[in-house]
Amino acid sequence: MEVNDVLVQQLADLARLEFNDQEKIEIRGDLQRMITFVEKLNELDTSHVKPLLHLTDDYNVFREDRVIPAITREEALQNAPSATEEYFKVPKIIKK
Repeated sequence: MEVNDVLVQQLADLARLEFNDQEKIEIRGDLQRMITFVEKLNELDTSHVKPLLHLTDDYNVFREDRVIPAITREEALQNAPSATEEYFKVPKIIKK
């Protein structure tokens, strides 16, 4: 795959980025090197390689999921600067 100025501009537009001409040249080179690397990896025969599902042999290293006591709603709202009986009150930030 060939990386050209049109592709770099399309990617910049999608990412909402702006580049000057020098940056576009550098990015085009970087993208071309990345694509060349991936194409080189595609040349490898991976037909007998098992998929890697986990990076280690460890299985289920998470703690046991158990219910633990938590604070009550009243305790949570006790130190709130502004609250109703059930909710925290926060300043409105979205204006219509």
